[in-house]
Amino acid sequence: MKTVLFCMNPYSFGILQPIMEVLKEKNDEYIWFVRASIIEKFPFKDENVTSSIKEIINFQSDAIFVPGNEVPYYLRGVKTQVFHGLAGEKKSHFRIRSYFDLYLTQGPYFTKWFSEAAQKHKNFSVVETGWPKLDIYGKELHKYDEDKQDLLLSSNTEKIILFAPTFSPSLSSAPYLLAQIEELAAHKEYFIVIKFHDLMAQNLIDLYKKLADKFENVLFVEERNIIKYLLIADLMISDTSSVVYEFLLLDKPVLTFKNNATVANWDNSLSYSGLVHKVAVNLTEDPFKEKRANILKEYHPYTDGKSAIRMVNAVEAYIEKNGVPEKRVISWFRRYKITKLFGKN
Repeated sequence: MKTVLFCMNPYSFGILQPIMEVLKEKNDEYIWFVRASIIEKFPFKDENVTSSIKEIINFQSDAIFVPGNEVPYYLRGVKTQVFHGLAGEKKSHFRIRSYFDLYLTQGPYFTKWFSEAAQKHKNFSVVETGWPKLDIYGKELHKYDEDKQDLLLSSNTEKIILFAPTFSPSLSSAPYLLAQIEELAAHKEYFIVIKFHDLMAQNLIDLYKKLADKFENVLFVEERNIIKYLLIADLMISDTSSVVYEFLLLDKPVLTFKNNATVANWDNSLSYSGLVHKVAVNLTEDPFKEKRANILKEYHPYTDGKSAIRMVNAVEAYIEKNGVPEKRVISWFRRYKITKLFGKN
């Protein structure tokens, strides 16, 4: 199977890496498409990669894995949506844009909605596979245990707190929690890791870097893959971000500020206050532990580390049943949008 790993944003690299590893094991031919504006951020320097849509057209792929919203309708191959997060409260997660032949869902909560949409639209299929970015939870859950202990010992702290807000101006807690994070940093038993989204506003990045410079127990990290810090943190602070669910699936406490979920199975504050107290309560009492169980069951029940394998198998099964589509039939508006983004066929 000839495959394209299609990336429009840097966060896609970590999502698609496990699929790449499966393709390598199968000796399948594949190529990365990486948007020209982010090509310098591509971490796999020895891989076959291009920013040319023409080259992808000439590649004549059988499958295209896309952790994003758009893919050229005129490319050959099963256009496969693998999603870029788990934020079920975001309406955009459930928008049918007509670009995809196959949706690979993370868990029952998502499968139910997309299966009902498939019955309505009748032009795509849905298979529940789990999410490849979380395969590490099943394979290398304790990969960074020694790093965590070294960090705690060297900083003379007891617990690691991860602050990982979203970048969206209408949803981000970063502009409002600076003073609260500084107050938390004054408690020397905590080591605070600040990890921002790639698209976070530069003025906020600068403010929090200054905060990290001020306190020895605060670290501002700029590496793109957040997985290490999810694994080593004891508690996470965020807002309306998919990373909330990635952390909850590790069965650890989360604090959010003004998260827009209809029902929050974690500690969600409606005001930007009380952070120090909330951290202490959630670390010592963990009052939302039972409610987290519902997230594990509905959002991503897979703990075997084999979601990437299931995704590749699902695409192969689709091709065996339906063949390889030469292109998608979409509306003139969608064709116009794709032409603006990627050029004409």
